[in-house]
Amino acid sequence: EIKVTLENGDEYDAKVIGTDPKTDIALIKIDNDNNLPVVELGNSDELQVGEWVMAIGNPFGLNHTVTVGVVSAKGRVIGSGPYDDYIQTDASINPGNSGGPLINTKGKVIGISSAIYAGNTGGNIGIGFAIPINLAKSILEDLRTKGAVTRGRLGVMIQKITPELAKSFNLSENEGALVGDVIKGSPAERSGIERGDVIVEFDGQPVKTMEELPKLVAQTRPGSEVDVVVVRDGKRKVIRTTIDKLEDRGREILSSKIEKMGLRVQDITPELMQSLDLDSQDGVLVADVIFDSPASSAGIRRGDVIAEINREKINNLHDFEVKMDKLGTEDTVLLLIKRGGSTIYIAMKMK
Repeated sequence: EIKVTLENGDEYDAKVIGTDPKTDIALIKIDNDNNLPVVELGNSDELQVGEWVMAIGNPFGLNHTVTVGVVSAKGRVIGSGPYDDYIQTDASINPGNSGGPLINTKGKVIGISSAIYAGNTGGNIGIGFAIPINLAKSILEDLRTKGAVTRGRLGVMIQKITPELAKSFNLSENEGALVGDVIKGSPAERSGIERGDVIVEFDGQPVKTMEELPKLVAQTRPGSEVDVVVVRDGKRKVIRTTIDKLEDRGREILSSKIEKMGLRVQDITPELMQSLDLDSQDGVLVADVIFDSPASSAGIRRGDVIAEINREKINNLHDFEVKMDKLGTEDTVLLLIKRGGSTIYIAMKMK
């Protein structure tokens, strides 16, 4: 049940039109015949570091609180998922601000307040993050018409180019996305992209960092033919590729107890088992680790496999949910983690 309350006290029932967990954005709708005023969506790509912005939200239940600050940085990656691209601001953002608009001096919405770095205080210390409004605009039509977002899929596992890797792969600069693996049956495999290739351009757009590639691929319509430029053995090569549709392989969950941990987990499919070089499908895959959460503080990473909870084996997602529901008021949970061919124990504080 969703209620929307306006500043004048009017309350409306709302319904969900579409959701996109990967970007943490949802579209809801209310019925109103009074021609409500609306805010104009701006262009977050035009934002400049140092530009003044205003945040409006509901921090700690204090309705319609307004704070001001500047854009501290753009393109921040905070570990929330494959499409990290946050606006950082020192406008005071606290718990309860999430979902509120970040507005420029022209009165246009250029971001959606989403997260904070709270340190040990639990409140604002001048480091807040907002989803760029252009990211929301790019998925708005899909949410409105289909209730979900259609994304493109290339089918590569990538990693960052370090100076040492750049030298090893005969690259002139530390730019691009190194292909660590190619998923079987994917567009990348069909078109001839190989492990060890460095993707430096996708559909005419330069790929300077690893984080840029997933966003470019996601924005490409399935069925589109694109040119992927790779560096192989020190030489540039253009590979024509037809992009597939990204399917949600394995149901992701975020229940109340798991939310406290700061984890998003999913079943391990045969495709994931092969691409991650796992020896079995037992356990659950960590799809996301929430920034500044107990899981993040404990050192759990995206891509880890949780094999046990408190010395009890985890077989699948359902098993994980059942064992999580049985947890009492423990301050610490002992997890057995599979990572990179080895296993480690992690004791995670729940409070």
